[in-house]
Amino acid sequence: MSTASSPLLGSRSPRELALALLGEYVLDDPDTWVRAGLFIEVLEGAGIQPPATRAALDRLEQNGILRRERHGREVSFVLTTEGAAMLTEAGERVRNPQPLHADGDGWTLATFSVPEGQRTLRHRLRSTLTWEGFAPLRDGLWIAPGVVDLQRVLASLLPELGTGLVAFHARELDGFPIADAVRTAWDIDAIHAAHVGFIDAWSDSAVADASTALSMRVMLVADWLALVRTDPGLPRNLLEPEWPADRSLRLYLRLRDETAAPAAREFARQAPAAGGLAEPAIR
Repeated sequence: MSTASSPLLGSRSPRELALALLGEYVLDDPDTWVRAGLFIEVLEGAGIQPPATRAALDRLEQNGILRRERHGREVSFVLTTEGAAMLTEAGERVRNPQPLHADGDGWTLATFSVPEGQRTLRHRLRSTLTWEGFAPLRDGLWIAPGVVDLQRVLASLLPELGTGLVAFHARELDGFPIADAVRTAWDIDAIHAAHVGFIDAWSDSAVADASTALSMRVMLVADWLALVRTDPGLPRNLLEPEWPADRSLRLYLRLRDETAAPAAREFARQAPAAGGLAEPAIR
């Protein structure tokens, strides 16, 4: 099977692919240990050389997402509590049948002030808001389509933020169209290009045999996560009539269904050895 070719391919990092593998086959049973050799083999099938995979695993361990142990001659990794929490929301996006539509109507706005000395907190806040579909509308004012449950998505940050963040839900007023503001906050052309890139990359892909299905599944999920990070689910009335998001979603769901069984069998066949790995559910 030939791998897909598109601008998305160039943006796949070993870290994203490793997290996609964990999210698909470990998140439901976070005590599962995964052999380093399995990471290396699957990512090599996605075009990543072993030294880059080992370096990515080292960084995931250093960042508190994975914990490593040696089982006999094999090094294996398990998700930490923090790592499982981080992957949970991404897993919801991957399995959501309608991830490209915002929840509810109107707009969620957030404004914050984080002192210069708390740059790490500011970076974490901005990264979380971006993942949740927000974009900066003005300096210090961020906007997202629909209703975003900030109590939930910022739960780990709110104690540190204190009163430094204010959020509210709003609707467009007659005579004050929001379309121009939306185009200022989001690069609509870049979102469109991301969909076209995904469609071009995966339209001609098919599962040729089970031996390559696992790498393909991991690439597919990594590409899909990159796409849903880019597309916040803007209201369709603000977008062009032939907006490609529905085509992207149909293609992703079809390929996800096609790869489910062969990829799960391949993972189950390669995974046993370290720490009682369980056969994953086929979904």
